[in-house]
Amino acid sequence: MQKNINIKNKRARFDYEILDTYTAGIVLSGTEIKSIRLGKASLSQSFCEFNEKGELFVINMQVDEYSHGSYYNHKPKAERKLLLNKRELKKLKREVTTSGLTIIPLNMFLNEKGLAKVNIALAKGKKQYDKRETIKDRDSKRNLSRIKKNFNN
Repeated sequence: MQKNINIKNKRARFDYEILDTYTAGIVLSGTEIKSIRLGKASLSQSFCEFNEKGELFVINMQVDEYSHGSYYNHKPKAERKLLLNKRELKKLKREVTTSGLTIIPLNMFLNEKGLAKVNIALAKGKKQYDKRETIKDRDSKRNLSRIKKNFNN
């Protein structure tokens, strides 16, 4: 079993422009925490949505079934409730409804008490030309660091 669990959504920063971040607790049931402690979870293609009661849920998050669980196992792609303050929930809901932003999970980790937490972000989708600009910047930084490394040696 791993001690330091940090499950990342690698495409989030490429596909979205991050405006604001929050740390939320997550409601897990049954064997889900055991699978997360083993690192058997994925945040790719997941997003957050409000239900009609104003509660925030993460949709499309994959938590694999626990290998030693019997018929008590959980569903791998169930909706999971996120826990935030009322003030934060109202602010997020207002931003999502008025300005058309989206909420995406960035990473999931275990805190020092062993509880699962999710970093979520209020984000704006990037256009195709923004993504090309990101790739160009990343390549130029990589080439510059390669040149610096060769120059120092």
